[in-house]
Amino acid sequence: MTTATQPGLAPVRHVLDNGAVILVKETHTTPAVTISAALQAGSIYESDAQLGLACFLSRVIDRGTTHRTAEEIAEELDSRGVSVSINPTRHTQGINCTCLSEDFDFILEVMGEIVTSPSIPADEIEKRRAEIVTAIRQDEDNPAVVATERLFALLYPDGHPYGRPAKGTLEAVERIDRHALEAFHASRFAPSVLSLAIVGDVAPSRALDAAADTFGRWRAPVPRPVTLASPPTLRRRQSIVTMMNKSQADIAYGFTTIARSDPRYHAFTLMNNALGQYSLGGRLGDSIRERQGMAYYVFSAFDGNVIESPLLIRAGVSPANVDRAIASIDQEIVKIAREGLSAEELADCKRYLIGSMPRMLETNASIARFFQTAEFFGLGTDYDVRLPGLLDGVTLDEVNAAAATLSPDRAALVVAGPYKPTETPPAAG
Repeated sequence: MTTATQPGLAPVRHVLDNGAVILVKETHTTPAVTISAALQAGSIYESDAQLGLACFLSRVIDRGTTHRTAEEIAEELDSRGVSVSINPTRHTQGINCTCLSEDFDFILEVMGEIVTSPSIPADEIEKRRAEIVTAIRQDEDNPAVVATERLFALLYPDGHPYGRPAKGTLEAVERIDRHALEAFHASRFAPSVLSLAIVGDVAPSRALDAAADTFGRWRAPVPRPVTLASPPTLRRRQSIVTMMNKSQADIAYGFTTIARSDPRYHAFTLMNNALGQYSLGGRLGDSIRERQGMAYYVFSAFDGNVIESPLLIRAGVSPANVDRAIASIDQEIVKIAREGLSAEELADCKRYLIGSMPRMLETNASIARFFQTAEFFGLGTDYDVRLPGLLDGVTLDEVNAAAATLSPDRAALVVAGPYKPTETPPAAG
């Protein structure tokens, strides 16, 4: 008798009666299990008066539950060598940990309490508020962070949720109280917006039973959806933030492009790889860092998201090289838009991205992240199997059409650091 084996990761996907999605992949690389819970409760759901609320909640949600104090949770986790990380993004709150297989059931129970019934103690709120205020002030003194946040505000203006600072503002954070945190949890945390990925040395049947025991009885109203507006299409605009006490100037340069659901997504991914996805490779690194020696670092990043997504270029340079570096970035954008990629360049990018997939999926935690991304964007449980073909199927015409959408005339530009322009940096034509 032969047994059919599904290709790829092939996670077990199960939806509980309350709408929670459970994804399980059994692996035996190590005697450990990664647990990743993602809830659609990120910063886009904050009101303008409560910027930073999602970030604030991420700092206090694990500081006690209705069943355990913060000290008890810390002791239980520490005794098992487990740490819980909580990562808020624009769209989600991610609660993640890795534990030994023998501790899986207990750790999942604790994570379930953190997700469904945090106590949000008043004393912990004040401790975490002080931490957030310190973090915001540190960000305000960091040219790289200042440049990036200002760039997003230019790309997504007029209070758009993508253009707001993730940690909030000092004024907003000072106003956030326990009632606001409890109300945000009550309105945004629900089984209908929960996806739970369990990856590691645990049988799917055991994992599904434990997940059902932990989350199956959870009931909460379905959160109100939020519709995001598309960002406006604007001409070139720039902002200079002079920080004369710094030694390096940071450049943030970018565009809004396409949504993750756009059929051109993989063409844009390949184009970004050629442009400069990795600091020492790609056209930007070769031109600006290697041949001209102007940048301490330079890279591009393409972040596919729910609406038109940013393609960013970041560079750190000497203040004396700011204008030259910006001109070089403009020139590389003009060149890739006009000339496109060569067939050899596209083939190299395909080989690299397809060849790096095994490394991208070599740990339980990385597999869990991959599952969460695929679930959030509705890519299917076989996306890891289809992805190499999707990348390999992109034609030279398609990737060059993606490149042709870029233009310095549409770029947003921010410079933060010890730089005072003598004139407006020109766009290359």
